[in-house]
Amino acid sequence: MTKKQDKEQMLKCGMVSIIGRPNVGKSTLLNQLVGAKVAIVSNVPQTTRNQIRGIYTDERGQIIFIDTPGIHAVRDRLDDFMNKSVDFSAEGADCVIHLVDTMDRVGEDEERLVKRLAVLKCPIILGLNKVDMNAKHLSEYIKLWESVQGRPATEFKDFTILPLSAKTGIHMEELYEAIFQYLPEGPMLYPEDALTDMPKKMAISDIIREKFYYILKEELPHSIAVVVESLRAVRGKTFRIEAVVYVERDSQKKIIVGHQGSTVKRAGAMAREDLEELLGQQVFLDLHVKVQKGWRDNDTMLLEMGYDFL
Repeated sequence: MTKKQDKEQMLKCGMVSIIGRPNVGKSTLLNQLVGAKVAIVSNVPQTTRNQIRGIYTDERGQIIFIDTPGIHAVRDRLDDFMNKSVDFSAEGADCVIHLVDTMDRVGEDEERLVKRLAVLKCPIILGLNKVDMNAKHLSEYIKLWESVQGRPATEFKDFTILPLSAKTGIHMEELYEAIFQYLPEGPMLYPEDALTDMPKKMAISDIIREKFYYILKEELPHSIAVVVESLRAVRGKTFRIEAVVYVERDSQKKIIVGHQGSTVKRAGAMAREDLEELLGQQVFLDLHVKVQKGWRDNDTMLLEMGYDFL
């Protein structure tokens, strides 16, 4: 056996799913762990729709993080996809981070989620998020797990409890340590400098969608989707991106477009800055807003948008 082969065998590598209710900080944690922005961050719940993979590599090995949509009630095919993607990622993971917002009380949704996670055979890390703020409900989440398991947390097998802050990075090194101790040995699956394996078109559409979340906040229609229809290089140093913003009603289109096109222009300008950083080239972004009634229940459109776990 060569030294190179011996080193590869000593490395740790595995899949880690970040699971929790909507808006507990999953995407923020993913970006913090990877050290780069690979997922939408917004105060609006359910902004993450696909499984987004972020990749962290150091001398210990490689962690492939999966940021999943928040668990929520099913209203249409898109919601069904999002919940199924969470179950799929949890079942295939080497480790699961159950992330909670310690500023919020424990509710019925959290109890249902813990019962689903408790039957998994992989290690669990209970991430008690926002300890840099008023984490007044921190102990409630530990007690919930103890109630579901029927014994003290100190008796749990392959279970780690870790207070942390996804926003400020508190206890990130401790989190890496906990993860690596649970991962199996094996060679790295991605190049050392890789940060994500998200398809380029999906990354672009998420960046555009994020800017509408930022501008419109609570006014933003829940039924918004962005589809990149064309991505090509022109004149050597410029990328031309043509994308469509879909909504379900004419009234929603008026919100997205804004007065004399002000909202869509502002979102496009903000997105272009991030896209030029992502692509490393100048970007010409052409945005159009269209009404497509019932797109959230349209399998053909959902497949076109990359939601393929149907």
